[in-house]
Amino acid sequence: MTQDYPEITNLMQTYFDGLYNSDTSRLEQVFHPDAIYACASDGELLHLTMADYFPIVDKRPSPASTGEPRRDEIVSIEFAGPVTALVRAHCAIGPKYFTDLLTLIKLDGRWQIISKVFHFRPHCHRLGEFTQCLT
Repeated sequence: MTQDYPEITNLMQTYFDGLYNSDTSRLEQVFHPDAIYACASDGELLHLTMADYFPIVDKRPSPASTGEPRRDEIVSIEFAGPVTALVRAHCAIGPKYFTDLLTLIKLDGRWQIISKVFHFRPHCHRLGEFTQCLT
């Protein structure tokens, strides 16, 4: 699995680039076509297919186009076996800070995201002794 770690970090760079640039052509490279997208941060289930999710990304202004600083990182990569992995990642888009739990599978020699389950909260900035949360 040693060779898989750099493959997954490369996949994650494409994932982060896709989010930062609102570029679904990059996201299509890393998501399996049958992947699911799910969140319950607002107290209700949001469950989308890639066919539902990609048009949303296409319509939103990219963080790159609005001059937002890049705020993304891989927190951990855990292998469940030779063809299954879990990536925990953080990123921020606009006023939201995301914790992504990405389940990956390796099919035909290539890692792909099969599920994205995430939580978001307002992105907070530390200003001296005060914390300001954007809403």
